Formats: sequence, C-alpha cells, structure tokens
Amino acid sequence: MNAPGLALRLHDVHVSLAEQEVLHGIDLSFLVGRWTSIVGPNGAGKSTLLKAMAGLLSVTGRIFLFDQALMAMDRKLRAQQLSWLGQNETASDDLRVWDVVMLGRMPHQDWLAAPDAKDQAVVEMALRATQAWAWRERSLGQLSGGERQRVLLARAMAVQAQVMLMDEPLANLDPPHQVDWLEQVHCLTAQHTTVISVLHEVSMALHADDMVVMQAGRVVHQGACADAATHRAVEAVFDNRIAIHSLDGQWVTLPKLVRDSS
Repeated sequence: MNAPGLALRLHDVHVSLAEQEVLHGIDLSFLVGRWTSIVGPNGAGKSTLLKAMAGLLSVTGRIFLFDQALMAMDRKLRAQQLSWLGQNETASDDLRVWDVVMLGRMPHQDWLAAPDAKDQAVVEMALRATQAWAWRERSLGQLSGGERQRVLLARAMAVQAQVMLMDEPLANLDPPHQVDWLEQVHCLTAQHTTVISVLHEVSMALHADDMVVMQAGRVVHQGACADAATHRAVEAVFDNRIAIHSLDGQWVTLPKLVRDSS
C-alpha cells in the first residue's frame, strides 16, 4: 500500500534498452500537489525514467500510482489519472487544433461517444490557458514548432489528470511562453496536481518545488530546489561547469568559464 500523500512511488526500478541496462535500481517518491523537476547531463536516463513512470517501458521493480501498481491498473483509469507530454510528440498535420486537444478527453469518454458540454468546456479552458485559443480552427500543420508545443501541452492539460509527466515541455518555446508555462504549472500544483518534468534549462528547473538529480542511470540526489545540497548535486553532475546563485529572489545558473590569465 502506498503511503498517504504520495502520487508516485518507485522501488528498485531497472530498465534495459537494447539489452543494456540504462536505469539502475531507482527508488523515488513524489508528493501529491508538488512540482518535481528532473535534471542531469545527456545520457543520464531522465527521459527513460519519465517513460517508465508513464507505463511506456517494461521495467523490473515496482511502480505505484497512488495506491495501485501502475501496470496492473485498468488502462482507462490510468489514462484518466496520469497524462503524458513527451519529446517530439506527433499528431496528424491535417487535424484541427481543437480536435488535437479534444484527444485529451478520450480517457473520459465512452467508446465512439461524441464530446459533451464538459469536454468542450475543458478543451476551451486548456486552449485559453496555453494561449492557443485563436488557432482552434487551424490545422496543426499550419503552426510553428512553438505553437505546436503549446497545443500539445493543451492536449495534456485537457486530460485533467492528477499526475502530469512532461518531457522537455519548453522545447521550441520562446522566453515569454516559457514564463507562461511556469505560471501554468504553479496553477496546476495549487489545484493539487502533481507535475514531474524533465528539463534541460536548469534555471527553469530550479523554479520547481523539488528536484531529482540524475547521472549515469542513477538518482544521485532528491531534495528541495532551495536546498544547498541540491545545488551542490546539480553543479557536480555538470562537472562544476555551472554555478547556482540567488538573484532577485530566484535561483539561476551561470556558466563557470575558464579564463586565460596569461
């Protein structure tokens, strides 16, 4: 039985790809209603970990979503409770933006049932939250990379899942829309949604409540983003080539440049 207050729990999780183990005995817990960012160098296993938690990969070990074993859950129930936004997500370029986002409502609909008033209201809310409402009648193929990303985020939000997993959600987003994403995540956690995201942008990741730091397929640290121990762990996995500083009440990363004193 999962402990109260935990949205996801992993115990001794291993994942192998192409007969090579890439995740080695992962033990993690994620609290309800908090945002956790996962960071680490390329090849650390961040995306693999997120896919394992989404039920997209075969694993050894145990993963629990709330109080149920993830892979033993009814697939429709699992899809209602857990939404996924992956890297390089695809959808038909011919689909209308409205229809793409409506796909997020499928876990809540009966087979071949038409969308009802609640479905339509939720889709409108998601499109407005991601500032994609104006494109609702356009086809996905007419949009830029950043615009498509906002539509796919709206699709994930339309699920209204209790847990949201997002792999590189800031890809192709310009800085103002990255800030919009941050604000939306904070709105989600205020509504007790659990958000877990893989981010390359460490300064953005430091806005989360908690951070998981990975290296070589292992978790080397899990802690609050404000903790000094978390900062030291992040700096270490990036070979101390970055430094974390406080600026205007926020944590930011700066590169450590080797200066030629000659």
